[in-house]
Amino acid sequence: MNYNQIRRPAKEIAIGTCKIGGKNPIAIQSMTNTDTADAVATVAQIRALESAGCDIVRVSIPTLAAVDTVFAIREAGIRVPLVADVHFDYRIAVRCAEAGFDKIRINPGNIGDDDRVRAVVDACRKKRIPIRIGVNSGSLEKHILAKYGAPTPEALCESAQYHIALLERFDFTDIAVSIKASTVSDMIAANRLLGQACPYPLHLGVTEAGGGDRGLLKSAIGIGSLLCDGIGDTVRVSLTDDPVEEVAAAKKILRAIGIEGQSGMDIVSCPTCSRTKIDLIPLVKRFEQAVRAEGLDNLPIKVALMGCVVNGPGEAREADVGIAGGIREAVLFRHGEIVEKIAENDIITRLIAEIKHIAAQTEET
Repeated sequence: MNYNQIRRPAKEIAIGTCKIGGKNPIAIQSMTNTDTADAVATVAQIRALESAGCDIVRVSIPTLAAVDTVFAIREAGIRVPLVADVHFDYRIAVRCAEAGFDKIRINPGNIGDDDRVRAVVDACRKKRIPIRIGVNSGSLEKHILAKYGAPTPEALCESAQYHIALLERFDFTDIAVSIKASTVSDMIAANRLLGQACPYPLHLGVTEAGGGDRGLLKSAIGIGSLLCDGIGDTVRVSLTDDPVEEVAAAKKILRAIGIEGQSGMDIVSCPTCSRTKIDLIPLVKRFEQAVRAEGLDNLPIKVALMGCVVNGPGEAREADVGIAGGIREAVLFRHGEIVEKIAENDIITRLIAEIKHIAAQTEET
């Protein structure tokens, strides 16, 4: 998918060295779950996230003392953009801006009166730091909740617009916005409304999605639906798990959608039927393992593993390379054209060699 052809226009903002909005790539975010005051543990987790391909890392800052962890992070040589997650105490947000965080995440409604919000805005403006407005179903303003009776999509969108207007009142427009809900349909509907109502980049995520397959599926449906609509500029998959797993999950979602430039290897395979004469199910699993072991999974190549030649090359003609199984053998095809036969035991080795050849040709051009 060429995402920029369907993408909702959004104001570009810079979070340290990472830009979101405009036509910039979809940035992957995660959040540390260490005690932020424990600088050693926090640095180690951020380093792991950085190595996993995380573009932006958010850190909860519950106290003024926790702000100083940013210095230990930078001294450790970590350069991934850092977002300070701040609630209730505007002084912490101001101090985070002064200390060198790359973005401040607040809910303006719980920071305090206008003077306190203005203090945060002024500190961020001075350092050229954007603010992310974070709205979720558990933090709606009383007057909005009373109006709608529940955290409906309309209520969530109105809350976001209320906070946007608050920052704009102080002539601050370096803004990103997130609306999150644990109910997937509400999260999708609220972001669709907000995407039409404001010009700012949107941070997508299903809050409290859970762990394992449940969390991944809910996030994939919520985030994926919006991205397929052209809505969204950065994503965080919220899982009850190691934060590194959030990065892996986000990559899987982007890969499944096929967003150009970010999808990595797209492996397609048929579900098998009675025509299948090759043991395709374990073959696909072994191939996926081999791809990871060779470090090839981030290559933007489409590979097809099909069960038979009846439909294989035709159905998978968009694949750069693929195989279609026969009796103890397979045919290798490129863009739907059969080029040679391969013995069953040689399929994975031959495919890996072909993928490396395609990658080398791509680098040369």
